[in-house]
Amino acid sequence: MPRTADHEQRRRQIADAVSQLISEQGLDAVTVARTAAAAGMSVGLVQHYFRTKDEMLLHAFREVSARIRARVEQRISDGVEQKRPIARVMAEVMTEYIPLDEARRAEYRVTRAFAGRALDAPALAEVDTESARRLREDITRAVHNGKECGEVDEHLDPRSAAVRLAAVMEGLALQVYREPEGVAGESVTRFVAPLLDAEIGVVFTGECRQYTA
Repeated sequence: MPRTADHEQRRRQIADAVSQLISEQGLDAVTVARTAAAAGMSVGLVQHYFRTKDEMLLHAFREVSARIRARVEQRISDGVEQKRPIARVMAEVMTEYIPLDEARRAEYRVTRAFAGRALDAPALAEVDTESARRLREDITRAVHNGKECGEVDEHLDPRSAAVRLAAVMEGLALQVYREPEGVAGESVTRFVAPLLDAEIGVVFTGECRQYTA
């Protein structure tokens, strides 16, 4: 009998195959047969793990979301360990969601394809909503911590700041994906870091006392 690790590996292979198909050909290209071929498996084996296409799509969406989430958590962990300003860590976290390279561009295409389908699929909508909620919670917690250490004004509402910064990040991500070459040949990507820094700077206006004491 295959080990549990083998089962998880196969499920990841299937999720990766779904993401590859969506990234290269779009959501309509995903079928059980094409997914099986891309994963190097038989149709029967894919159906052993996922009875329907919707089950397969849901798992793939969760896998992509978890992969992005893992990078975000690593950014936060590294920032804490290296005692970096919260504002700097926040900029790095938000950048993980912006399609600034081929890997993140492929991920963005996949997540947006799923988000579109989520309009008529409650299970997918739940994953999409949870991903957005966790980002806002990250930002809210960062702003709250910033208030405690002096990087953020004590009167600022962390929740409203989180909504603002999340909206900026999502808007930038969409513009970078939609027009990577920018307008008149000038890439939008060159504006990402300055714009993020400017918006974060409106919220994180002080210096952390924890690191300067």
